[in-house]
Amino acid sequence: MGEQLDCRTCKEGLYGRKYIQVDDVPHCVSCYDRLYANTCQGCNELIGHNSRELYYDDHHYHEECFRCSRCDCSLADESFACQEAALLCNNCYCSEFSFKCVACNKAVMPGSRKLEYSGSVWHEQCFVCCVCEKSLASQAFIPEKNDYYCTSCYEGRFAPRCSHCKQVLVKGGVTYQEEPWHKECFLCTGCKTQLAGQPFTSQGDRPYCVKCFSNLYAQKCCACKKAITGFGDGKYVAFEDRQWHQPCFKCTACSVSLLGAGFFPQGSQILCKDCNDN
Repeated sequence: MGEQLDCRTCKEGLYGRKYIQVDDVPHCVSCYDRLYANTCQGCNELIGHNSRELYYDDHHYHEECFRCSRCDCSLADESFACQEAALLCNNCYCSEFSFKCVACNKAVMPGSRKLEYSGSVWHEQCFVCCVCEKSLASQAFIPEKNDYYCTSCYEGRFAPRCSHCKQVLVKGGVTYQEEPWHKECFLCTGCKTQLAGQPFTSQGDRPYCVKCFSNLYAQKCCACKKAITGFGDGKYVAFEDRQWHQPCFKCTACSVSLLGAGFFPQGSQILCKDCNDN
């Protein structure tokens, strides 16, 4: 007679019956399930030896219990995500938790390429210039209100143009008479030197450097005969058709300053009260 074959736990004979060995120790199916089967996280029932078992995040599931907690579809052969211990199919996760593209209002799927700017998200293929519809994914762009432009479209539509050469003024520049100019285009009408960053004045609508304006248009001081430009120490005193630099406005006889004091014109001279009385 052969060796006795019994279940190690319940001692029942196993000849002619299905059994399972664990470390070479035989167990009947019932004892095996009771001792070794895992509990399903979904239904809290034992996962029998003949059931397909799935394992995720330290939890065990019957195949039929491994389902999306929202739509109840099977996750056994599908991609899924976990949100606060709840299993979700890809569609449900994206619908509830993924960013939505502001252009097409569809979910940006996990793992897909997206672009973010100023709190908004786009699919890479949806982030395009609102004029030419070229992709802005890998090039400079300019926001304007709720629209986005490539550089060339923005310049064509919004960028100011130089009053002299009529070309786009991208950055910097000079404003003169409420019109934009390139620095290199803003020149003295007389000598053509650049006026950006230095004092200048105008005659009519034409800009001049101080030197050219002085030579062409400035009044001459009656005392020193130099131009009165209005720059630097350029404050002046005017009387009738004559003008003086403030430092030059002195009594012709004693050279005392006449600023803020009475004076007496005597032909080409101006005199203080004392000199006039003598």
